[in-house]
Amino acid sequence: MNRIYIVLIRAHTGLARIGRLVTGYPYTHIGVCLDPSLTDFVTYSRRFHNLPACAGFMHEKRDYYAFGSYQCFGAKVFRLSVGEDAYRRILRFIRQCEADPQQLFNLLSMATMPVLHGFPIYKAHNCMSFTAKVLELSGLFHMERPYYQYTIRDMDQLLEETCIFEGKLRRKNSPGYAAYMQSFPLYRRIGSGIVLTGRLVGRMLTHKGGNGNA
Repeated sequence: MNRIYIVLIRAHTGLARIGRLVTGYPYTHIGVCLDPSLTDFVTYSRRFHNLPACAGFMHEKRDYYAFGSYQCFGAKVFRLSVGEDAYRRILRFIRQCEADPQQLFNLLSMATMPVLHGFPIYKAHNCMSFTAKVLELSGLFHMERPYYQYTIRDMDQLLEETCIFEGKLRRKNSPGYAAYMQSFPLYRRIGSGIVLTGRLVGRMLTHKGGNGNA
């Protein structure tokens, strides 16, 4: 059997704080780890800390979460044991997402989740849909809804019996931290949001019925 780890993250960002105030739920981000060191988090997220709308498939590190003066971050870790066939399916999915330059961050589904409960866009994921797709491919759970309709809280409940840790993970420095934390002018931050939204809307119009799979 092969093990994978699903990690819920209590992010320190301003958007995460707003999310916690609105929902009353502590975790605002989710990712997948393929090894027990919990140092490489595979997910869909911002590519730069200061450029939130420039986002897509990411390998995030601990110091991306415990940035600046923070020395740790809140996390909840689940450990899954999956068979060989399921593990190969999961690895194939991850590699397809990583290698595909057309992959986008599904901001529209994430932003409207409380009202529309998630919807797919062609070759687009966010942290929730990506992780839920991994759970679907694992074959370990009965998923009553399409994967893209699962929230972080939903997956927390679904995985409850496989939890192995809840607490704080300490920061570990990574080589990519300085590049991740670089600053950008306001016009770049606004412009990246407009570009991403336009590309997502374009795909909704030209790939009707297309799902977010790689």
